[in-house]
Amino acid sequence: MNNGAIADISAWSVDWVWGVPLTVITLVAHVVWLGIFDRNLVRVARLPWFAVRARLGFILVMSGAVLLAVLLHAAEAMFWAIAYVALGALPDPRTAMLFSMEAQTSFAHDAFFLAPHWQMLGALEALVGVMMFGLTVAFLFSMMQRVGPANER
Repeated sequence: MNNGAIADISAWSVDWVWGVPLTVITLVAHVVWLGIFDRNLVRVARLPWFAVRARLGFILVMSGAVLLAVLLHAAEAMFWAIAYVALGALPDPRTAMLFSMEAQTSFAHDAFFLAPHWQMLGALEALVGVMMFGLTVAFLFSMMQRVGPANER
């Protein structure tokens, strides 16, 4: 292994030191909030009003679930954006938020790049995005099964 390769690996170690805790905190928070949303939305769906208006109730509950999921993803992107600015990896909150949303969604449209020594952190956030979207899809699918009009109470 040459000195350049060793320098690359040691530069990435800082990414892992920051990236692993950011990853764990984000994913644990995501699961906790989805659980809170689930419990409360199912409780709302079980109210007598929703039994009488099952289809409308389903639409309202699922709309609420989608809105809450979108807000949760935005808050988690903001969490990473704050970290990027605090670490000096990106110059300002706007750029950091846009980069974070693009990393989490794999959109990568704008030409914002992290400095080479922070690039692994961006890749870790992309991994977080894939995992969060998988969890969110599972949450929404579960909600549809449990509160849908086909699920007569």
